[in-house]
Amino acid sequence: MWSTSGWVLLCTVSTLLGFVLSRRRPASPRHLAPPPDEATFATLHLAALAAPSLRAGLTRDSARKAIRHLRALLGTSAIAVTDVDGVLAWDGAVDCHRDHAPDHARDVFSSGRPYVVAGDTLTCDTPGCLIRGAAVVPLTVDGRVIGALAAYDAEVSAALVRTVTEVARWVSAQLELAELDSSRRRAMEAETRALRAQISPHFVYNSLTTIASFVRTDPERARELLMDFADFTRHALRRGGDFTTLAEELRCVDRYLLLERARFGERLRFTVRVAPETLPVPVPFLCLQPLVENAIKHGIAATGGSGEVRVVVRDAGAEAHISVEDDGLGMDPARARRLLDDDPRQGPGEGGIGLANVDVRLRHLYGEDYRLVVETALGTGTKIRLRVPKLPSSNSY
Repeated sequence: MWSTSGWVLLCTVSTLLGFVLSRRRPASPRHLAPPPDEATFATLHLAALAAPSLRAGLTRDSARKAIRHLRALLGTSAIAVTDVDGVLAWDGAVDCHRDHAPDHARDVFSSGRPYVVAGDTLTCDTPGCLIRGAAVVPLTVDGRVIGALAAYDAEVSAALVRTVTEVARWVSAQLELAELDSSRRRAMEAETRALRAQISPHFVYNSLTTIASFVRTDPERARELLMDFADFTRHALRRGGDFTTLAEELRCVDRYLLLERARFGERLRFTVRVAPETLPVPVPFLCLQPLVENAIKHGIAATGGSGEVRVVVRDAGAEAHISVEDDGLGMDPARARRLLDDDPRQGPGEGGIGLANVDVRLRHLYGEDYRLVVETALGTGTKIRLRVPKLPSSNSY
């Protein structure tokens, strides 16, 4: 399904194409005009070249990378991209009007409407300068004027103003998408920070209580467990990006299991089998520990007896396939769906830190095809599967 921004972008590009083609159509005989297919391809190609830079937002670097393609789209003598602080980029055969561009854009920032500059305002002492006018159009995001696109040429016709307006609308659509991408990244970062703050208080309490129980009877054992607890919390509360390596994530799981084994004793058995080639694979931070916590809480502790937790990581070509399985009571599939549907922003629910939190982050990072898969039924245990691509995501770690 197309988003609203997608439809706006499609309509804007269609209109842009019409205006640019009409402006480029020469007044020469019909047989000398470029074939429509070639002109259409050239216009779309230039737009495609400019788009990636603009999707980074309106900065000096993005403007410099895009401006040559924007000028080719407009076919004018020179163009400028400005923000409220001045010229971000200029491209043209002459640059005698570059320093005046901020003054030319001032009325656009105050009124929010296109503005034509002509006459004495463009007086120039540079020999050979043919620039006699400029069409200056606002660049907007969420209704706010954040910049201006100014096109300079020998004359400013109504067709030029319309064309610059449509190109500016297209640029604004790209900047709007950049803002949406930025907002999405900030939301994901906030969810990651929330996850780090959601380490189960029950786990912390139980771990410290278990460690305290060994202080008198086995001080050396208490010291080892305290080091394991410190190692686990250091990883869980560390500062850094959204990713870690699978090796580091498994180290965190190992410390967690050692602490839980100290609490449950021989009632808890666990095995970890990992394909060595998957150890350097980048994985979302804290993506496995919540799954193991769920297996222990709903698979082992709930039985009152004993049980086993198995973590298996397989090499699957371009992906690593991970499963966390327990041989406990299992659960009704409807309950499993509730665990995944918990709002990850509301703190830990039935699933401790929350399976939903892991599920949401996987889908945000990799797409809907990478969500958690829960296989369970009453009396059959529970298996949770996930896949991660081996290639690094756009987020650093």
